[in-house]
Amino acid sequence: MTYHAKVIAGGKLVIPADLRRELGIEPGDSLTVDRDEAGHIVLKTRAQVVQEVQSTFRALRGPAVKGSIVDELLAERQEQARLEQQKMDDWLAGKR
Repeated sequence: MTYHAKVIAGGKLVIPADLRRELGIEPGDSLTVDRDEAGHIVLKTRAQVVQEVQSTFRALRGPAVKGSIVDELLAERQEQARLEQQKMDDWLAGKR
């Protein structure tokens, strides 16, 4: 659906009530204002920006990992600590 907005004094943009309700925009909410490659003005809600950032980082993460990335990191660190301890034990055993 196409909506029409009006710019009033001070450069304020009045977003139609139907569109605000549809997008869950409440008085006092902040929107980001951007310009796309074609020069179009793009307004985004905080939720939309968060979703885009999460998608970007999810793509950088690589293939989907089962479970939590925190759990994966902890498991890797525990394995590293185990290997370091094994090296220390082997070194100490050689000193005796």
